[in-house]
Amino acid sequence: MKKGRRQQAGCRTRNLTLITFVSLILIAILTGASYGAQTQKIRRIAWLSSVVYHLEETVRPGALLAFTDGLRELGWIEGLNIAIEKRFADQKFDQLPRLAAELVRDNVEVIVAADERAIRAAKDATTTIPIVMGTSSDAVSAGYIASLAKPGTNVTGLTARSGELTGKRLQLLKEIAPSVSRVAVLGLSSHPARNDVEMAGRALGIKILRAPLYKPDDVIRAFNVARENRFNGLVVSDHFMATAHRHEIVTLVAQNRVPAIYHRDLFVFAGGLMSYGIDFRSQFRRAAYYVDKILKGSSPSNLPVEQPMATELVINLKTAQAIGLKLPPEVLQRADKVIR
Repeated sequence: MKKGRRQQAGCRTRNLTLITFVSLILIAILTGASYGAQTQKIRRIAWLSSVVYHLEETVRPGALLAFTDGLRELGWIEGLNIAIEKRFADQKFDQLPRLAAELVRDNVEVIVAADERAIRAAKDATTTIPIVMGTSSDAVSAGYIASLAKPGTNVTGLTARSGELTGKRLQLLKEIAPSVSRVAVLGLSSHPARNDVEMAGRALGIKILRAPLYKPDDVIRAFNVARENRFNGLVVSDHFMATAHRHEIVTLVAQNRVPAIYHRDLFVFAGGLMSYGIDFRSQFRRAAYYVDKILKGSSPSNLPVEQPMATELVINLKTAQAIGLKLPPEVLQRADKVIR
């Protein structure tokens, strides 16, 4: 009897010892996991923008949110394993060099430059910190990279031939308003872009009035010159200053009652007639891919620059009706979104 009780007691002791051992292992594992989470390295990147419109979320998620969504899909979560230093010039373009220099002094690992002037400021500030272009009209002709396939510099990311897209906008404008013969093109800057649009204009029998944007006052000046030249159509190219002044541009177009096509849907949601251009949200989500590659050790000089393929056509029927324009059914059928 005593022997049986001793055996039972021994079993209980062994069981308690086993439970204690397993518990200690679990505690060690959990403590180690917790410690690892707490000590996970935070990677520091930067977002540099000339204007604040990238923060707008009133219509659809904007560029910055699309970018952070792209990071999250790749496992980079702000506040957990990545920190984003955000700098906005708020159209005070002379502040960009100072903001870029701050980011360089802060020794961030990557700078995401959200627009043309931000790219230039970042490029002038550093030749060593990787720079990811969120959007650029023509990175090769601008001198940011040597070629699309092999950038050869500390700059990579996404670019587009703005002239090709502006030429397609010109075609769409002629399609919805066949009587258009004198068109002001707002915002073109690079020589390749201007050449593309001139060729498209000649093919369509349209006289082109180029209206570059260098400072905010150029918007009013462009409309005054266009009015003097009896323009009867407007194309707005993918220029950051045009986007920053979109409400002013849409208002001026409405006052002149001319058909106009823009490069971003933000203009259409602000009351513009139609837009055709790259899907900026997809583009900035793709920029996260470059940040991920660089943080994992890739050199920007060897990461091929991509040209965005996804485009979208957005039409505002209310605006068409307001200026007495009847849009062809086939154009409406091609639209990705129609505002009624």
